[in-house]
This record gives sequence, C-alpha cells and structure tokens, in this order.
Amino acid sequence: MTIREANNKLGAAQVAAGFAALAALPALPVQYADYAVWQREWLSGERLAEQVRYWREELKGAPQALALPTDRLRPAVQTYRGSTERVRLKREVWRGVKELALKEGATPFMVLMGAYQVLLSKYAGQEDVSVGTPIAGRRREELEGLVGFFVNTLVVRGRLEGEPTFREHLSRVREAALGAFAHQDVPFEKLVEELQPTRDLSRSPLFQVLLVVQNAPLPELTLPGLALRLFEAEGNITAKFELSLSLTDTAQGLAGSFEYNTDLFEPTTIARMAGHLGVFLEGMVANPEQRLSLLPLLSDA
Repeated sequence: MTIREANNKLGAAQVAAGFAALAALPALPVQYADYAVWQREWLSGERLAEQVRYWREELKGAPQALALPTDRLRPAVQTYRGSTERVRLKREVWRGVKELALKEGATPFMVLMGAYQVLLSKYAGQEDVSVGTPIAGRRREELEGLVGFFVNTLVVRGRLEGEPTFREHLSRVREAALGAFAHQDVPFEKLVEELQPTRDLSRSPLFQVLLVVQNAPLPELTLPGLALRLFEAEGNITAKFELSLSLTDTAQGLAGSFEYNTDLFEPTTIARMAGHLGVFLEGMVANPEQRLSLLPLLSDA
C-alpha cells in the first residue's frame, strides 16, 4: 500500500467516525421551523395586542430622535459608513459597577445602561433618551441548542427629569429594562409597523444609539495541532446606527469599542466621548448619591 493510499484510507475512516458520532447525537426537541410556526401563532390576537399595548404606553411621548451634536451635516438619507474607537475601563471601575448593581438589586447591564443614558443626555441636552439593545431571544430551554436566529432588539427608555441621583436613575432604568425584557417577543420590525412612528430617512426609527454588553466571556477555543488568536476586523466597517457602544467583561476589566457613523462624527469626538464615559463611571461608582448634573465628565486635567 502506498503512502497516498494509506492516507486516503485513514481519511475515509475519520470521516466515517465523524458521521457515526453525529448519528449518536440526541434528537433535538424542536426544529427552527417549529419555532417559526410557534412565533407566527403566538404573535396574533390578544397576546400580540397586550405586548403592543405595553410598548405603545412605554414609548408614548418619547422624542422621535436623539439630538446628538454632530461634526458634519446630517445626510438626507441615513448612511452606514463607519469606524470604531476602542474603550477600556479600569478594573476597579468595573468592580465598582458590579458591586453597585448587587447592592441595588440590579444587574451590571442596568448600571451601564443608566450611565450611557446619562452620557447621551448630557451630550444631547435631553432628559428623555431611548437606547436600543439586542437580546438573545432564547427564552425556552428547548431553544438553547438550536441553530437559528432568535435575536431581537429592545428599546430601553431613560427618563432623567427631576434632577435625580444616579441611584434614583438606576431604579428607573431597572424598571424600564425589566418591562422591556418581559415584553421582548414582538420583533422590532413588527413593533415599528404597529407603532407607526414618524419616519425620517436620515435616522433609524425609535432609537439611533445602541448598547451591547457581553458579560459572559466566550470560552477559549482549542483545537488539536492549532494555535488560535483573535484578530480585530480591519478595513471598511459598517455603522448600523449613529453610535453603538459594545462592552465585554475581560480579565483586565471592561473593554470594547464605540462604533460610529463617519458621515456624522470625527474620530476625535468619539475618543473624547469614550474618555467622558470613563470619568463619569468613576464618579458615579464613587458617589451614586450625587445628582446627575453634578457628576463629572471631565478629568482634573
């Protein structure tokens, strides 16, 4: 037997073993088509009406747009050219965020959402700020091992009127987030269809900024005979929204990036905003009883 024949025989054996292993996997309790049928049946009648009623009331009177000051004139039609600016928060700040969340019966996501809303409020000069956030959508145990797209996007409205302290604001964010999570089953495009917001081709409906928090780190991927490293994406970047803040829990602290629309913002503006976020979080963690208007954005320097 030649070396090539031996390799071919070995390869065929490995393939056969692979198929045998696949055949031994337990059958899935449901398929994606089952989920699609369930969703279509569920999103009808009184159940859909109840969910829509919640969102109609929750977003009643919310501003149609977040008036962030931009470096360039807004194009008449929304564009998606983008870039990113890295964000890294000190380990002690991330520890303080988690401790504050635990003390207030909230989650780190809620604390970060509250801080992000305050930052945007200060930039835009608005006391009513709506921020989008993605949610996994796998609410049932049967869906955990199923391949398919379940992600939905929710709107978390922040009301900052009345000169609240950060602790008071966090309580409001907690209620808004819990309400959104409890009514997460209406697909975002269906929500837009039902609420019929005033459409503006230069902006996305209901919200224009996004927050993504990954506080469950991805497990390290190991493969025999391979060394793997994670690389940042390079080249042309698409900005799905005007501004998206993505943060991930790492061993060094909280790290991530701002993804921003380059037809609206200069890199220096976003770098400055990232610095302001870090300063605000430090001040907020140190004194959550301080009024929002008095919490700093600027370092001493």
